[in-house]
Amino acid sequence: MTQTTAPARHSNWFLLVAALFVTCLIVSNIIAVKLIDVAGYILPAAIIIFPVSYILGDVLTEVYGYARARQVIWLGFLCNFVAVVAIAIGGVLPAAGFWGGQEAYDTILGYVPRILGASFVAYLVGELVNAYVLARLKVAMEGRHLWVRTIGSTLVGQLLDSAIFVTVAFAGVMPAEVLVGAVITQWLVKSAYEALATPLTYAAVGFLKRVDDVDVYDRDLHFRPFTISE
Repeated sequence: MTQTTAPARHSNWFLLVAALFVTCLIVSNIIAVKLIDVAGYILPAAIIIFPVSYILGDVLTEVYGYARARQVIWLGFLCNFVAVVAIAIGGVLPAAGFWGGQEAYDTILGYVPRILGASFVAYLVGELVNAYVLARLKVAMEGRHLWVRTIGSTLVGQLLDSAIFVTVAFAGVMPAEVLVGAVITQWLVKSAYEALATPLTYAAVGFLKRVDDVDVYDRDLHFRPFTISE
């Protein structure tokens, strides 16, 4: 089945993928505070799950189209904002006298405004561009070569995500050469993650297209990033 517009109703499978997408986003922002050492490279712990949001974003765009993926991306932004606000309020509420975990709470869950802003901007730009590139390539390639489209869109989206986040969060704090190295390392690791997950992406896309009987081609979409109604 080939469609040029997203289906009018959300299927249960669509809702499941959307929920997993949002979960990956929120969890990655919480665990990102921990830095891990992978073969001598220092990376945020979020590296284990944040790239999954790009894989799920690719699945949403490939099966349900850019408009539906854009809705989920903005939903993820809203849910992450709610989580941040709730965590911040929890942090400033007076702790019980017998509870000695305030310092640990602030260390793990306390957000530095600059880093938080960098995360929000990088997420929106990276995810929306990733979905845009994938949708455009799908039409241009007439639905062929899914692996080229998913990896290609991820290379662009993850590069923007990594460059924006690291630059906005750490410019003036890190030396320029260290900053550039951090961008390249995160970009390559995240992109390699996507490439290795290609068989799973193929399986998920094939399954969803079959069970939901949908395969959207965004031939007439205007690709407005700041709307969710199109």
